[in-house]
Amino acid sequence: MSDNKKVQRPPAEVRFADELARLRESDTAHRPPGWALSLQGARRFIVGDPRAGITRKFVGDPSLIDRALVTLATTRGLMLVGEPGTAKSLLSELIAAAVCGESTLTIQGGAATTEDQIKYSWNYALLVAEGPSPRSLVPAPMLRGMAEGKVVRFEEITRCPLEVQDCMLSLLSERVVAIPELTGPDGMVFANDGFTVIATANTRDRGVNEMSAALKRRFNFETVFPIADLATELDLVEQESRTLLERSGVGVQPRRDVLEVLVTTFRELRDGVTSSGQPMDRLTTVMSTAEAVSVAHAVGLRGWFLRGEAGTPADLVECLAGTAAKDNPDDLARLRRYLEQQASRRKGAQWQALHQARHLLPG
Repeated sequence: MSDNKKVQRPPAEVRFADELARLRESDTAHRPPGWALSLQGARRFIVGDPRAGITRKFVGDPSLIDRALVTLATTRGLMLVGEPGTAKSLLSELIAAAVCGESTLTIQGGAATTEDQIKYSWNYALLVAEGPSPRSLVPAPMLRGMAEGKVVRFEEITRCPLEVQDCMLSLLSERVVAIPELTGPDGMVFANDGFTVIATANTRDRGVNEMSAALKRRFNFETVFPIADLATELDLVEQESRTLLERSGVGVQPRRDVLEVLVTTFRELRDGVTSSGQPMDRLTTVMSTAEAVSVAHAVGLRGWFLRGEAGTPADLVECLAGTAAKDNPDDLARLRRYLEQQASRRKGAQWQALHQARHLLPG
């Protein structure tokens, strides 16, 4: 990367390069073979250490981090599962950056993912000119991770066809990639110390391409849950949206009272219950913390670039429509009922402004 200022989202090892360098210098605890940090150092990088100037990067149960790191220190893979938007990908990125200093060896799972994109492919011009050789081989993330002793991230693994998923079986058990086109030592790539795999899967994708029992046995499963506490989620949305708005050239800070309305609305529509414990309609679409950050970003952009201010509840209503009505047209009606019935009962100017802006919903 020649100029990190032009990169919309640098990887974790670039964003937090100073923290990682300080941790490596001060980390005197025992490290698993091939790791850049000890388990204690990696944990501090992820959950934070204010005394050492290490910021908190993941909001969740610290014991989840402990179990994940212990899993990766064994020969088993780590599978992070949960609802969309619960920061599974962020967590896998942070762990990879802490363990090996690189988080970009990533496979994005999908219906079109092939085995070549996981293991290796060929430079066909060189292949035709010279035949199979190490020079014409194009290593994919898994081959590079094994050869270099790095963490490989496999995002949305259950969206891959079953036959593509099952190519991981021998990689995780035998720790070797066979390249039959090459002869001699070049025909086998063995995993070096530090190689491991972190995979993610959404619970809403169950049944798309269910993993085989054999592949499940190669992973330890950890569930990443939504943030349980309103104040913690609000702090996170404020922090992340502030960062995004600064990078977008917005000259004002997001308003916390507007963000509190946003986060409360998301939580109630997600859980199907108000903060006072009253049942209400729950949306079928994902109302995750990640979506809340995205809406907060959009609200700030609308306010600044259209009127030169921080954004209002009316902007929030405009932005909520595109978030709520993704999968089910009835969700828009549920959102309208929420604005008409729930927002009108709340105290505070921002809640009343949200109620008054309900006419901005389309349809």
